[in-house]
Amino acid sequence: MFAKVLCFAALVTIAVAQYGHGHGSAYSSQHISRHDGHPEIVHGHGGYEHGHGHGHIDYYAYPKYDFEYKVEDHHTGDIKSQHESRDGDNVKGYYALHQPDGSERTVHYHGDHHSGFHADVKYDTHHLVPKHHH
Repeated sequence: MFAKVLCFAALVTIAVAQYGHGHGSAYSSQHISRHDGHPEIVHGHGGYEHGHGHGHIDYYAYPKYDFEYKVEDHHTGDIKSQHESRDGDNVKGYYALHQPDGSERTVHYHGDHHSGFHADVKYDTHHLVPKHHH
């Protein structure tokens, strides 16, 4: 999951750099803070061996992180942001983006092992003022 988020953030940054170049000011930012615990040895189930004379060993680290990114390119209208944090099985966050019709979609979400995933989606309408050509 963390690797997918990191790859997505990198692609967003590259896209903004490509399409924002030479067309006014545009920027993107990202921040990742990992707070994972130290990996612990977890022995495989059933005590089977892989032919090497050793039982199966795997590692587990307690998942804990904060992640956020932001893109603002007023030339293309690409304006969005996201923040997510995870502490074990508890995940919460939000994302917001400006849609082509001028409205802003904001989604606050949370999820855990017991209650599942929940999202609250809101739309704020902003009236676009047409540009007059002289």
